[in-house]
Amino acid sequence: MDPDDPTRFIGILDWELTTVGDPLMDLGISLSYWVEPDDPPELELIRTIPSNLDGMLSREQFLRRYAEKSGRKVEYYDFYYLFALFRMLVVVQQMYFRYFNGQTNDERFKEIVQMVFVLDEVARQIIAKSEL
Repeated sequence: MDPDDPTRFIGILDWELTTVGDPLMDLGISLSYWVEPDDPPELELIRTIPSNLDGMLSREQFLRRYAEKSGRKVEYYDFYYLFALFRMLVVVQQMYFRYFNGQTNDERFKEIVQMVFVLDEVARQIIAKSEL
């Protein structure tokens, strides 16, 4: 909070994910959960924010706004987005592994393995379109 005005927030600290690194990695991870109306319906399983509703920015619009407000270049964004999808694939596989091996009974994890195939396909489409 602002030391001169404690009612005004000047930053947010995520205790769980606090690291020092490339801020574009954080941007990639944020947008890997961003689901747009034209995305495969299966991606709804990973949506954590209402990014698919009318009036929400697209990933591309969000990138442009981020670049404008932060002053950072967002070239090679495909790399960061793909890395975030890979990270998510690892998390999903770990969740399914735990369910499959009886380490959790959480029924949400039963079908989550399908996300591996969906995320793999999304990543392949990005690679096919990428200029990298």
